[in-house]
Amino acid sequence: MTRVVDGSDNSDYCRVFETLLGVPFTEGNRIDVLRNGCQIFPAMLEAIENASESVEFLTFVYWTGDIADRFAKALAKRAEAGVEVRVLLDAFGAAEMSQPLVADMEEAGVEVRWFRPLANWKVWSSDNRTHRKVLVTDGRVGFTGGVGIAKEWEGDARDETEWRDTHFCIRGPAVHGLQAAFYGNWVEAGGLMSQALDTVAPLESVGEARIQVIRATAAVGWSDIASLLQTIICGAQKSLGFVTPYLAPDEASTRLLVEAANRGVDIDLIIPGPHSDQRISRLAGASELQQLLQAGVNIWRYQPTMIHAKIVIIDGILACIGSANLNHRSTLKDDEIALVTDCHETVSTLEQHFDDDLRQCERLDFEAWRKRGILRRSAEGLARLFSQQV
Repeated sequence: MTRVVDGSDNSDYCRVFETLLGVPFTEGNRIDVLRNGCQIFPAMLEAIENASESVEFLTFVYWTGDIADRFAKALAKRAEAGVEVRVLLDAFGAAEMSQPLVADMEEAGVEVRWFRPLANWKVWSSDNRTHRKVLVTDGRVGFTGGVGIAKEWEGDARDETEWRDTHFCIRGPAVHGLQAAFYGNWVEAGGLMSQALDTVAPLESVGEARIQVIRATAAVGWSDIASLLQTIICGAQKSLGFVTPYLAPDEASTRLLVEAANRGVDIDLIIPGPHSDQRISRLAGASELQQLLQAGVNIWRYQPTMIHAKIVIIDGILACIGSANLNHRSTLKDDEIALVTDCHETVSTLEQHFDDDLRQCERLDFEAWRKRGILRRSAEGLARLFSQQV
């Protein structure tokens, strides 16, 4: 049977992604790749400070540190200037946030809402979070990617105190997809869809990038992120480059990765090395690591600091960016946002960053992995019981 993607034309890939995911690509977009907090935070803060009509901000992580204070002050300042500022925080991910900062924002006129408060009587919803990261200003400039608002992301990944991450500034029609992701969660948190009407701006072509926006909401055991991931793996013909901070794929994804490697796809997977904020994630994904290593997947451990970026590069032609990890939570439990693009400039930049990161990795050796001790194996077995939580 002839495969529907033959790799000869970008439109082949785009057609397959549109068909299998049911979401068209928008044209006329511009993507700016932002690497690490030293680039990410100034761009986001500048967009907030320049907003004259509206700011819509959704994040999973909002912790502490100077950058947390700066964001709260910037948001409060725009609200005091008469800008409509809406902030949506995941009640679990932002639990460490300083409550005085919340009070300061609300006093300034920021409308702050919490997604699925943990004290809610609907206890079955507490395990399903919004992991999306979205900032939209004046309905025209959008940001998404992996970064959280906390001191851990400040700097340029120079040591273990400065995490490595990638975020993206989006302009053009695709910004409407980012707003849809924000308001989908905003309404559930008690906000009004009518509030969106004044922020939807007419968006003209500003660049050459085609972007598909996947707004994934976890259903019972499945989400559009799971469909996206399987489309990515099955559609790859030559190469796959993954960067994921939390590796705990489900059985189907692992099987498809093994099949891709067996049909000759060169797969490189960058994960955290000695610096990780969730050791249980490393343990829970151990059984999948062995299957992937046996199939010839190259697994690389990033050494300088925690790597938190979420990037997939497919055949050097497409890139998938956004908030999703290669784990159970992203595919089965959490609301996520992912963007797929065939923009040559963006893909080339991400490939360069990928190569730079590879030079700071150590390759996981299969024979050394097989010889890990009994205590480690026991810990892995215990962690697998919680694999759907990581």
